[in-house]
Amino acid sequence: MINVLLVEDHELYRMGLSMLLANAEGINLAAEASDGLEGIKKARENSPDVILMDIGLPNIDGIEATSRIKEFLPDVKVLIFTSRNSEQDIFESFRAGADGYIMKGATPEQTINAIKAVQEGVGWIDPAIAKVVFSNLQRPSESATDALLKGKKDRNTYGLTERELDVLALMVEGLSNPQIADRLVITRATAKAHVHSILQKLCAATRTQATVTAMKEGLV
Repeated sequence: MINVLLVEDHELYRMGLSMLLANAEGINLAAEASDGLEGIKKARENSPDVILMDIGLPNIDGIEATSRIKEFLPDVKVLIFTSRNSEQDIFESFRAGADGYIMKGATPEQTINAIKAVQEGVGWIDPAIAKVVFSNLQRPSESATDALLKGKKDRNTYGLTERELDVLALMVEGLSNPQIADRLVITRATAKAHVHSILQKLCAATRTQATVTAMKEGLV
């Protein structure tokens, strides 16, 4: 059972989400909060598995609330759930420690799937904002394969091995450790070890942060 903390200031919207979460299989709505400070308080009291976090909150916004919560609950998963799709909000959310970012226009099924994905350690990026993320990539203009590979190598200042770059590319695709293992024909333990090494080298606390870094730096 995934214990979820809902942090949303709009009362009617919060009521709708409460009903969705209460009726979802495998999910328990542990608590609700209507502003950023209350969200921090409820997170400390309930130690949820996943926090569904709006950005535009009273007192302090969802990005600041995420950063503060991650200080005392580093393993909690935070799924930003918002109508904001600006580049600044997206990247500041991930820098604050968010594990996923989904738009409020998502379907109920997508919302539940996103919650379950981040709880399993798989970063979730809404297709609508993925376009914003990818638009910031500075890719090499050369068309030759050698030039492309050279460009990646030049930008790989993190000491990633060729195999780790392969794993990182699959992480960006949203694959889980077992899926990465199957794709690369390696053991799950090896896949997990590669992911752990990648997170350390990229100084990333979560898979989503590693994914964002990889895309921003043109590593994949």
